[in-house]
Formats: sequence, structure tokens, C-alpha cells
Amino acid sequence: MNPPDLSILPGIPRAAEGPLFREPWEAQAFAMAVHLRDRGLFSWKEWAQAIGAEISAAQQRGDPDLGDTYYLHWLSALEKLVVAKGAASARALVETRDAWDRAARATPHGRPIELCVEVKPS
Repeated sequence: MNPPDLSILPGIPRAAEGPLFREPWEAQAFAMAVHLRDRGLFSWKEWAQAIGAEISAAQQRGDPDLGDTYYLHWLSALEKLVVAKGAASARALVETRDAWDRAARATPHGRPIELCVEVKPS
């Protein structure tokens, strides 16, 4: 499978071999966006507009745009698109985030976080 053409996406941190990730969750958020785009939930043009709007809003709030917050904007744009497209509700996203937070706090250091959550229909 060929890698996706990401040239339309603004500001994506890159290394010579492709996107650059500082933390595993950044790669996971990236992969989710690529997967949902590949599944037809949104187009790259829609994605570029969503991430661009999220970055602009963050800059207006005073984000110094040093590169360390890029994937926070990526995740926020992804959440908004998922809700706008009806793939999940905002409530379901909050409940899942909170479940992960509780699971992480309950997991001893060095052990994998296990999340058992029942997804309720929106």
C-alpha cells in the first residue's frame, strides 16, 4: 500500500522519511485520521480545512506554535470532524476520554493500560 499524499496538510512535522512524532499518541492520532479518511469519512481537503481552522484558533488564543502542540490541534480537529460527520457523539468521545483517564490512573507504572468500556449508542 502506498503512503497517503500529505502535501495538502499544513504544518505537519516531518523528517526526511515522513511524519515526525514526539509521542506514541501522536502517531495514533495521525493513523486514526488517515484511516478515517481512507474509509471515506472525510476528504483530505476537508481535513486540511479542519486542521487549519484549529491551528488558527489556537494561534488566536496565544499558542506560540513551537511545534509541540501540533498534534493536540490534530486531535481536536479529528474529534470535531468525527462528531460533525456523525461517526460518534461528543458525549461518547468525552466518556471514552474519561474512561482512559481512569484506567491510566488505576494502572501501575510500567504495566499496559487496559480499557474495558461499553460503547453506548449515540
